[in-house]
Amino acid sequence: MTPKTPSKRPARAGKVKDGTLTDRAYRELEEMIVTLQLSPGTVLSEQALAVRLKIGRTPIREALQRLARDGLVVIMPRRGIMVSEINLRLQLRLLEVRRELERLMASLAAERATPEERREFAEMAQAMLAAAAKADDLAFMRLDQRFNILIAEAARNEFARRSMGLMNALSRRFWYQHYQEVADLPLAAKLHAAVAEAVSQKKAKAAATASDRLIDYIEDFARKTLDT
Repeated sequence: MTPKTPSKRPARAGKVKDGTLTDRAYRELEEMIVTLQLSPGTVLSEQALAVRLKIGRTPIREALQRLARDGLVVIMPRRGIMVSEINLRLQLRLLEVRRELERLMASLAAERATPEERREFAEMAQAMLAAAAKADDLAFMRLDQRFNILIAEAARNEFARRSMGLMNALSRRFWYQHYQEVADLPLAAKLHAAVAEAVSQKKAKAAATASDRLIDYIEDFARKTLDT
């Protein structure tokens, strides 16, 4: 059956309450890919996605280009767009870079965060622990995404922010694929919360140390997937 043509909207990435239409398309598609609603190897159609998300094709196309830069989709000229595969070796190489960047950004955020950001870090630490206590993996993943964004903003370093932006979604997708087999959600929440609390308290060295402990856990998690 021929899919219905999506209703005409101001597809020129017009402003909506929470950003542009492209921003909305990006957020929704990113979550669908990270949570494996769109599984690795899936071939995507701009038209089908436009119907599914009720957004015009132009914002969908722009969002897919951003997702390609993030490594979540692969654009194949004249062949289409495919959700990228999940690769353990790639994940381990990614973690080598994440360790250095996240330590730096945690330390900078502890030094440079505004009072409002510090309050949000403190609230986020409690929310992560609460999500883990309820075994709410999706709530935790969304908090983790916000945590990554807030760390990048509070660090006030656009070069580190851009570099981390290329890795966060790939890391969350890898975690989501394997967490039921090998993850310890309460421990993951505790380690994330330790970084957030150190930043909220202006403790740069403690934030850096907590960041290293978090990456230790994530690397161990990645290696354990070999046994599943």
